[in-house]
Amino acid sequence: MFIFFPRVDAPRWSFLQNDNQALTGLSDTLEPGSISRLGLSGERVFRAKFTGAIPPPSERYWRGPVFSYTNGKQWVQSKSVDFKRYLDKVTFSGEPYHYQLLMEPQVKNWVFALDMPVVFTAPLHENVYHQLLTSESPGKRAEYQISSYAHYNTGYITKTEYADSLQIPGNPDPRITQLVEQLGGFNSAPKTFIDNVFRHFRQNNFYYTLRPPLMQETPIETFLFEARAGFCGHYASAFVYLLRVAGIPARIVSGYQGGEYNQTGDFIEVRQANAHAWAEVWLSGKGWVRYDPTTAIAPERVTQDVNIEQQIASNTVSFTPLELDSRSLSLLRQARSLWSSMDYSWHRWVINYDRKNQFNFLSGLGIKTLKMMLYWLLGLLACVTLFLGLYMFRRQSPRVDKAQFYYGKACQKLAKAGLFRQDNEGAEDFLRRVMKALPHVAIEFGKITALYVQIRYGKAFDQALLVRLKRSVSAFQLSTKVKP
Repeated sequence: MFIFFPRVDAPRWSFLQNDNQALTGLSDTLEPGSISRLGLSGERVFRAKFTGAIPPPSERYWRGPVFSYTNGKQWVQSKSVDFKRYLDKVTFSGEPYHYQLLMEPQVKNWVFALDMPVVFTAPLHENVYHQLLTSESPGKRAEYQISSYAHYNTGYITKTEYADSLQIPGNPDPRITQLVEQLGGFNSAPKTFIDNVFRHFRQNNFYYTLRPPLMQETPIETFLFEARAGFCGHYASAFVYLLRVAGIPARIVSGYQGGEYNQTGDFIEVRQANAHAWAEVWLSGKGWVRYDPTTAIAPERVTQDVNIEQQIASNTVSFTPLELDSRSLSLLRQARSLWSSMDYSWHRWVINYDRKNQFNFLSGLGIKTLKMMLYWLLGLLACVTLFLGLYMFRRQSPRVDKAQFYYGKACQKLAKAGLFRQDNEGAEDFLRRVMKALPHVAIEFGKITALYVQIRYGKAFDQALLVRLKRSVSAFQLSTKVKP
């Protein structure tokens, strides 16, 4: 019934869905503090189940909104979202990753695909910044089939992208101009300047933290020359700003990085604590290329899973296992992995088994029309009903013991003579009727009855009595019938 009964989509206004409470998640504005708050949240965002190869942690960049405009304190998405590409398209290389993305209910209509998505179907669509969006309500759990490539070339840069990716508010601070010149930003190749910026982060006591000091007025300058401490948002925004001052188109991409692999359910689980920001730089002949400046000072942020439990408990960044004994840690991880796997299967195959998923599943079995579906449903119901009917109403012969069997044979001999024992008649009562109707066999049948009663209702079983009963019944013969 569950598999074949036609599904009816729940109304959009349904309010009896407490587990579908939408998550706020990433913001459409990037500023110091936005991602650090998510870094202390264990809320699940989505789960991805791959068909075939699973990407290594260093390639698990889940693309979200792209930020191109800044006022020096905040970064927001460009207002130029309607420009079109008329020349080349994105080209891909290597092997694709195929996966099913199970999104938790969200406030925004953002779908976080593995960078870079190439195959997807409605209700998904891609904007000019290669971010996937859904045209359906994001406030309910949804599953999507997507294919992505880790290696790609986005091609040329449009005039709109070029202008947006060089925008800075006013003139840069002289200290920033001096730093860009010192690192070769005005007189060297873009790749050389990028390497120099990474080297500057590594060699000048920068470090990664989710609790940096406040940088309200001039966050980029304060981060570069005073605090030198921050999380991914600080490093990505400072990196992009330096490149723009050097005349190199760059922008910030937000999303999620990494995700914990669930070995029991064979899927990757991404939570809010995996929120991340990185940079994209446009290079001639390569298109938009991903650079993650956080890896300059915390490469383990990308190569290892974030230890979310310890990070939340201590309010500090942690990429190392919890400090528990190996047995407790193993049992804890196994229990959490098992529970997460059960929860994934429940939501995917039960909660999320809507009309669309039912059609996809039954189409694989060759059932593609409503008429055929109803035929299958009626046929299965008929088979199940027949099976249950046969099981419930089949006649079962009552089990009898040997004493009752032998006594029954003696009663059958009397029945041939016309004397029938009633169903509600006891052995002693039947004997009295036999004595009146057939007095010449009363003694022999009386012995049979006495043996039967003693075996059936005696305190202890005696095998010798059963043998005597059998012999007595075999020797019991009738020569006359009861007179009418």
